[in-house]
Amino acid sequence: MEKKFNELLKFWQNNDGTGKLFNFKFLEYKKGYLKLEAEFGPLTLNPNKSVQGGQMTSMLDDATSILLVLDTEGESYPNSTNLNSLHHRPLFQGKVTVIAEMIQIGKNMATIKGEIYNLENKLATTLMHTVFLFKTKQ
Repeated sequence: MEKKFNELLKFWQNNDGTGKLFNFKFLEYKKGYLKLEAEFGPLTLNPNKSVQGGQMTSMLDDATSILLVLDTEGESYPNSTNLNSLHHRPLFQGKVTVIAEMIQIGKNMATIKGEIYNLENKLATTLMHTVFLFKTKQ
């Protein structure tokens, strides 16, 4: 599974956007669950040197999307209809742990939860991601 994840991640990174920004590394995958290591670099920070909230949301948007692509074996790609993020504590430059969990997947829609944990393993951000399933050919 790590090989499949790395192939997908390579696609994410080679097609511009945030795939190059968060330095995702595979930790664990099982159907409906993905655990990653990620990193907030200097470009993700506010002037006060904490991570900008939109960057946290963006990281979780990517992680939950990757889980959906893995779970559907590349047959569906997410088109976001709602991203609802809650920021529980500040984050700072450096590594974090990201967990994505499939809440529900149907014929046309899915709901996926994402969470970011700081280095002390404390919950920093929660995202509820609702997506329309765009069917792919690959």
